[in-house]
Amino acid sequence: MLAACAHSIRAGGLFVFVLLGLSACSSLQAPARPLVYDFGPGAVATEPTNRMARLPTLSLAEVDAGAALDGTAVLYRLAYADGQQLRPYAQARWSMPPAQLLRQRLREQLGQRRAVLNLSDGLLAGRASLTLHVELEEFSQLFEAADRSSGLVRLRATLGHVRPEGAGGGPAGERLVAQRSFVVQRPAASADAAGGVRALTQASDALIEELEQWIAQVQQAAASR
Repeated sequence: MLAACAHSIRAGGLFVFVLLGLSACSSLQAPARPLVYDFGPGAVATEPTNRMARLPTLSLAEVDAGAALDGTAVLYRLAYADGQQLRPYAQARWSMPPAQLLRQRLREQLGQRRAVLNLSDGLLAGRASLTLHVELEEFSQLFEAADRSSGLVRLRATLGHVRPEGAGGGPAGERLVAQRSFVVQRPAASADAAGGVRALTQASDALIEELEQWIAQVQQAAASR
């Protein structure tokens, strides 16, 4: 009986040792990598897009954003608890800061109907051009309740008229043409990071569509003067 008890104790000790070993191994495993998101591939062209200006050429400045949007975290707010606090998802991030993602999408979408250039391209030297400045103010998943949220995008757009040096006999500079704020929300299909990313992508696309219509209206009004 003593031998049986000793064997049982040894077996039990071995079992505990194995459990401890497995626990130690699991604690040494690398943490799961965050999922990386972007806005997706966008419109897939079946043939080359004709950039010969059906609409006037537009210069696109860098998109500005506040310090909270400088990083790549996917952010959310709990409006039902503390809507003033921005919180990051631990296991989700954007492929680049939201301002860069938005600029990339802006250039892609606006470029379907007009030539869109960077300010640094230097291709508009010698004649006046219209420049779009964008300041991204909000880009987060807003939870109205624990199981209900939406993607919220808010920005301020400014159109300026760039005058090259010597044009019209005056110094180089930029004159304010128009300014407008845009706010768009789209419901999230799920109360998680994946749902928030899809909702923010849809909200961004809808906002860009509104922005494009506004630019066309401003240019039409300017041409009719």
